Amino acid sequence: MTNMQPVRIALLAHCLLLGTMAGSQETTPAAPVAVAPPARPTPPTRAPDMPGAPAFRAVPGKGANAPINKNGDFLIGPDYSPAPELEPKTFIPQGEVWQFVMDSKSSKFYPGIARKVFGTVDPNNPRTLIVETHAQPYQRTITVYVPSRLNRRAAAPFMVVHDGPALDKLDPALPRILDTLIAQKRIPPMVAVMIQNGGGDAQGSQRGLEYDTMSGKFAEFIEAEVLPAVEHHAKLMLTRNPKGRAVMGCSSGAAAALSMAWYHPEWYSRVISYSGTYVNQQWPFNPQTPGGAWGYHESIIANAERKPIRIWMHVGDRDLFNPNVMRDDMHDWVVANHRMAKVLKDKGYDYQYSYALDSGHCDKKVREQTLPQALEWAWRGYPTRNPR
Repeated sequence: MTNMQPVRIALLAHCLLLGTMAGSQETTPAAPVAVAPPARPTPPTRAPDMPGAPAFRAVPGKGANAPINKNGDFLIGPDYSPAPELEPKTFIPQGEVWQFVMDSKSSKFYPGIARKVFGTVDPNNPRTLIVETHAQPYQRTITVYVPSRLNRRAAAPFMVVHDGPALDKLDPALPRILDTLIAQKRIPPMVAVMIQNGGGDAQGSQRGLEYDTMSGKFAEFIEAEVLPAVEHHAKLMLTRNPKGRAVMGCSSGAAAALSMAWYHPEWYSRVISYSGTYVNQQWPFNPQTPGGAWGYHESIIANAERKPIRIWMHVGDRDLFNPNVMRDDMHDWVVANHRMAKVLKDKGYDYQYSYALDSGHCDKKVREQTLPQALEWAWRGYPTRNPR
């Protein structure tokens, strides 16, 4: 891998990390300007007792989250408060944040693609789009949080975060949360690897190719190219134990998080999913998974042996609803996540699902309230002491 320059960043740098989980961060390069996809209709508010919804247990009170020690389906909101873990605390050990850049020219997995215009429905297959793409190299920034006093002689647990920030575009939010939870021994001392996407969104984009494809390729890219670079630049060792590995994302990043654990449970066992895009957004079309990520709750999970995966999920009552482009009845984010919760429950998975009232897609106010709870729930049962 070439053109990877490590940059040490102060923990209290500026910009937005929680907001970039939705995929809206800057990405190098600039080549032809893409035409935006058709505007999505304003999502309707879906009632918590809509047909097909789980039997939610309400969590009363402003700023209240689902319990740490319970599985199942919970109703939160409509009033939210930022978690106290977001506040800076000078009296606890503070980790460090590092950044380096990876160039697509050095990747054996993803040389880079982009589209100029949004695709059109394939007249021979309404489940996919015809998209004209062209080669477009890119650079992606890797941001690494390293907790204070990490034992670098032992293999560290870690979490991969999708839609990570661009170079020099940092916010202390996630590091602050991790500092607090680690200091309070609510989660293990762990590394966070925040990976910037390759650019664009949905079908025909590099981000869509990485996140929405139903395969283990993106996990394999991270395993082969990203994690070794992290170990080299941060001078540490990352665990190979799947129980010590988590992955988190929002929107298509959440679908990518599940796919990493689903196709490679020998690598990942803990998933945090905000507004998961468990809809039909895969491109190119794959006849083995014709409904894209919609297939997870339609048949894939139900027809497979239960895997050693724990998943925390969220969706908002005004989350995305986009029936007009492909007309395949596979583009309602709320329905998709309700169906995911049902199939996970039916198969006996370790899962927790929060349905957020008065909330949109990848809603920042919901993430600011729930992320510490989601992290603690996802890592429940893992030793919280620094490995010797």
